[in-house]
Amino acid sequence: MLSQKSKYALQALAFLAGHQHEGPVLLPLIAEKKQIPLRFLENIMHELKQEGFLVSFRGRHGGYKLAMPPEAIRLADIIRLVNGPIAMLSCVSLHFYQPCEGCTEESCKLHSVMIDARDAILGVLEGRTVADIADPL
Repeated sequence: MLSQKSKYALQALAFLAGHQHEGPVLLPLIAEKKQIPLRFLENIMHELKQEGFLVSFRGRHGGYKLAMPPEAIRLADIIRLVNGPIAMLSCVSLHFYQPCEGCTEESCKLHSVMIDARDAILGVLEGRTVADIADPL
């Protein structure tokens, strides 16, 4: 399930993508327009900046901008960063693999179904970018 933090991160990036030609956007404006608690948004934006998705500017004309074109930011990468695994079970996760307790991949009938589910979800999320969810002007 997508966490609230992931939803907020995607909403903030969608806002920035829609306003990318206007220069840096102030954090309180994003919080207000997207109805995201400011303190929570500050932490999310810091994390996105640390991973190179955003750049920040200080001063009178400060704020946040996307560090790259919105077409270059895959939704799957943002969800993995903020939410963790995309797979529903850790034993089928590509980036956060851990074996399940009490069963083996060879004997578990659920394993192959969850691989198909993971692949279907990844097919969508890796093929979509922030440009696809950008706010209209």
